[in-house]
Amino acid sequence: MQKKQARDISLKKNINKILIFMDLLKENIPLLVRKLAIPASVGTLFQTLYNIVDTFYSGLISPEALSALSKSFPIYFIIVATSIGVTVGGTSLIGNSIGEKNERNASYYFTHIIIYGLIISVFITFIGLYYAESVFNIMGSNEEITNLGLQYTNIMFYGSFLFFLVVSLNSLLHAEGDTKTYRNVLVLSFLLNIILNPILIFGFLFIPAMGLMGIGLSTIIAQFIAFLIILYKVLQNPRVKKITNEFFNIKLIFLKNIFFQSMPISIAICGYAVAATFIFTYVGQTSELAVAGYGAATRIEQVVLLPILGINTAIISIIAQNYGANYFDRVKETYYTSIKYGLLLMFFSGILVYFTADVVPRFFSSDEVVIDYGSRYLKIAAFILPAYPIFFLSNGFFMGLKKSNYAMINNMMRNVLVPIFVFYLAKYLSADFESFFWLWFVFQWSLSILLFAFVSYYIKKKLDKPSAILNPQP
Repeated sequence: MQKKQARDISLKKNINKILIFMDLLKENIPLLVRKLAIPASVGTLFQTLYNIVDTFYSGLISPEALSALSKSFPIYFIIVATSIGVTVGGTSLIGNSIGEKNERNASYYFTHIIIYGLIISVFITFIGLYYAESVFNIMGSNEEITNLGLQYTNIMFYGSFLFFLVVSLNSLLHAEGDTKTYRNVLVLSFLLNIILNPILIFGFLFIPAMGLMGIGLSTIIAQFIAFLIILYKVLQNPRVKKITNEFFNIKLIFLKNIFFQSMPISIAICGYAVAATFIFTYVGQTSELAVAGYGAATRIEQVVLLPILGINTAIISIIAQNYGANYFDRVKETYYTSIKYGLLLMFFSGILVYFTADVVPRFFSSDEVVIDYGSRYLKIAAFILPAYPIFFLSNGFFMGLKKSNYAMINNMMRNVLVPIFVFYLAKYLSADFESFFWLWFVFQWSLSILLFAFVSYYIKKKLDKPSAILNPQP
């Protein structure tokens, strides 16, 4: 009995050390946002570079392989969307429990996030393997492209359980404010991908050439190593050391809360595919070169927006813990601080994008028409960029509060309703390439202003009301 008490005291001291290292409930909010956002932004940068490496090497195989990999994206995106839902749901629920000082709930949510992730991976694998070929056919792929694409997607879906294990384990680290571990893992994965891709694609010594399958296998190997690193890190965690077999006994209330917290995010993120479909369809009516120019320009947008995604990761962790602890003033300060940082970053980024718009597209194409379309889009995008922080960070605000239904509505409006409305309004007005994106500018800013007004109203009138999600007492 005395030994058990001594062990519990020791573990509590270790937990306190974590809180001292980065106390999300007490440290200065602007400092916390920066400390968490910078590692997360760096990690996201290397995740983006990882995909660029895959694209580069697929182009070295053949134009057909590049096309197959490109068409694999909406199929593979189901893994991305669902895994983001798992990690965001886990971060907010565990973070809230930590803020409430409810260690039992934090442990139950952590174990049940792992269970939930494995269950979801089975469904995702089945859907991917069964329907991937049909999706390739719907996109008008010929037999060669379909077969090449399936080489990549099949191996990704067979290994999808690794993606879900990584994000499930990482949800605890994020909930505690540790964004550095996952950043380091993403940097290592990027470096591994550079080494493994040419070896597995073209063969080396006794390793046969695998072509596009090699790109998929490289990703799975990188995910397996990421899993081992994060597992090791998690096993050193004082909270995890307290977890016994009891916490792995399935309790439906925890799985239910995880489902309703994560699935709306996953569904909403899938809306990005809808938005892309409408935009590419309309731009494609101008010409395929316009599509190429717009596609190249969006890569610049992705890189520019990385700091906002890092801030979004940071505020979910900060808000989740402080909301659980009923520190509503700190929740409010976190949101408005993040908005201030986001607007400043995107304002200066917009200026940079505008004045480099004629130069940057040349890194992706030598065709003057493609460059021209890319430049024209970037000069409009420069004015849209400051609207995006309000969208992303408002989503992070609601996810930190365990109000993922609000984030889902926000995503569906921006990524489904707005693209549909802009598409048909542009058709009615016979809008050209630039006019279409100026309409996009008007609607993105209108939605962001309305969203900011709604969040401000929510903070003033509803923030201190009881959570809609039941906090189970096991």
